[in-house]
Amino acid sequence: MTTYSIAHAMLRTIWNALDGAPDALAAVRLSGQGDLPSVFATSDLAQASVAAAGLALAGLVQSDGAAPAEVVCDRRLAAMWFSGSLRPQGWAPPPLWDAVAGDYRAADGWIRLHTNASHHRAAALAALGLDARQATREEVGQAVARWKAGELETAVVAQGGCAAQMRSQAQWATHAQGAAVAAEALVARQGVEAAAQPSGSIDPRRPLAGVRVLDLTRVLAGPTATRWLAGFGAQVLRIDPACWEEPGVVPEMTLGKRCAGLDLRQRADLACLEDLLRRADVLVHGYRADALERLGLGVQRRRELNPALVDVALNAYGWSGPWAQRRGFDSLVQMSSGIAEAGMRAAASDKPVPLPVQALDHATGYLMAAAAVRGLTLRRIAGEGSQYRLSLARTAQLLADHPAASGLAGLAPETPVDLHPHLEQTVWGPARRLRAPLSVGQAEMAWDHPASPLRSARPEWL
Repeated sequence: MTTYSIAHAMLRTIWNALDGAPDALAAVRLSGQGDLPSVFATSDLAQASVAAAGLALAGLVQSDGAAPAEVVCDRRLAAMWFSGSLRPQGWAPPPLWDAVAGDYRAADGWIRLHTNASHHRAAALAALGLDARQATREEVGQAVARWKAGELETAVVAQGGCAAQMRSQAQWATHAQGAAVAAEALVARQGVEAAAQPSGSIDPRRPLAGVRVLDLTRVLAGPTATRWLAGFGAQVLRIDPACWEEPGVVPEMTLGKRCAGLDLRQRADLACLEDLLRRADVLVHGYRADALERLGLGVQRRRELNPALVDVALNAYGWSGPWAQRRGFDSLVQMSSGIAEAGMRAAASDKPVPLPVQALDHATGYLMAAAAVRGLTLRRIAGEGSQYRLSLARTAQLLADHPAASGLAGLAPETPVDLHPHLEQTVWGPARRLRAPLSVGQAEMAWDHPASPLRSARPEWL
């Protein structure tokens, strides 16, 4: 295959899932070269997902009567953004992983424990009979070795934690959840009748200026989507509860956003969120499927508050099947779906070999951003609201369907030229960002706010 043939194939698949017109693909120019080291076409997924978001944005601009805009996506920079865009100058962010998070050998295979959140750590160690405050990685390993992987996975999940047994692709295909995910759409949309929205002209240089995005997401897919939307001018307001922290990724993922806090168990805070929702254009949320329902903010209530809302929802393991309510993260889905096992076999390794980046998170994030913009376009054209559903597991299937081409060169090392000249002044210290991997006609990615701490702003629209 040629350098871009897999990326083009993936882009066609994504664009078709977004109900895009096939002839719009002619506006896309894929540039750059190089591949992340992976048994799957990870760099192609990076380029295709970023380009799909750009193509959706070009369609929004064109809906205002503009000529079709060229969408240019750089393969190498897109793959680099999948690893991380932030380059701190003279300081370092906290570690990405908790000390006991990771892969462990069980009695009959491998299992991954995800313990970055304190309550997930407590749940996993409770299942193992260990003290969450004092247990060492060595003690965790010794305890895990006494369990069968599937039984420990069940026990951790029952405690409210996050774990995944390593399965092969063949095992996942015959698993009830794997079969359910395989039957789902990559991007599922349901249209909703709504009154037409007043629509001013679109600035082709900042196409999302004036768009209000309410962000109820956590690491990393949802924040990737809303960071991208902010990069083209959207006003993004992220809401977190007081108990949630993700210090290792906040400087990376809050770029361009204002971050506020609400306790949705409190009536006044829930009323505040409902007021924000009434005046939002887009809602992006990554709570488990039943969480908003239990808070009284289910689909019907959201539609009552804002019939024309573009509602974009994410979960880990899909929207049907026995695991539809299961907590999950990119690294766990890689273990469940056979990606880590395929990497292990290809590398002739004695332990799981995941993707070199959290590609399921990042790719799904760009697909969510593309869905949000497609929803805005359809609302502008037809006066419709939209509800979109995506999952990490369904994105994993897209990647698993595309093995990497052989004989392609790796990514060239990063150089100072790859960094944007702007110095981002964050509360943690100055930072540089990678140059953006995408342009859409006159629109270049740029952010109006530096990265900021969680709960550092008021929960209000500007």
